[in-house]
Amino acid sequence: MFNATVASFLLAFSALFSIVNPLGGALIYSQVTASRTRQERVQLAWRVATYSGIVMLTALLAGAPLLGFFGISLSALRIAGGLVVAAHAWELLSVPETQESRKTEQAAPAGGTEDVAFFPLTLPFTTGPGTIAVAIALSANGPPNGASVLAFYLGSSLAALLIALIVGVSYSSADRVVALLGQARSRVVTRLAAFILLCVGVQILVTGVNDALAPLLAARP
Repeated sequence: MFNATVASFLLAFSALFSIVNPLGGALIYSQVTASRTRQERVQLAWRVATYSGIVMLTALLAGAPLLGFFGISLSALRIAGGLVVAAHAWELLSVPETQESRKTEQAAPAGGTEDVAFFPLTLPFTTGPGTIAVAIALSANGPPNGASVLAFYLGSSLAALLIALIVGVSYSSADRVVALLGQARSRVVTRLAAFILLCVGVQILVTGVNDALAPLLAARP
């Protein structure tokens, strides 16, 4: 069980870290909250982290079972999820500037004085549709039954909570992240993480295709 939990944790952590990109998000967070006091920015950062953890856990634990309730097969969900993850990864890998511009637009309303922790800083800025799609795809990639199910969800849930913690640390220390990374280094990190995410998406897709073709191959004389 320990090995299965670790494997699940590593897969979920690499995928979620790549799509959430808390270091890159911290650069934009620093810009859109520049008019707030240091204490307000730190408090806001940890509220965003809390909400982000809830969003990721909900998608991981309820996403695939909910879609399965509507009659979507596990193999179809894996194929679709793998394609979505790979498409997001390819966009991040080839044109990270487009993603940065979209994130900046999403977070723009956070410059005001109203409560913006959930919208737009959690949804859609930090854990938007892309993150939810990745979490559902990860959920679909888990074992269908047996004792390994517990290990899978334990590992993936721990990964989601760790990502939320990194979001809180990165956003609350956004000024330091900006000074350490800057735009150029942030794009290097983004591209490296995007390549890992692309590999995860392809792996989920391959698993789904194998599941879909297995009954057909087994039925051949």
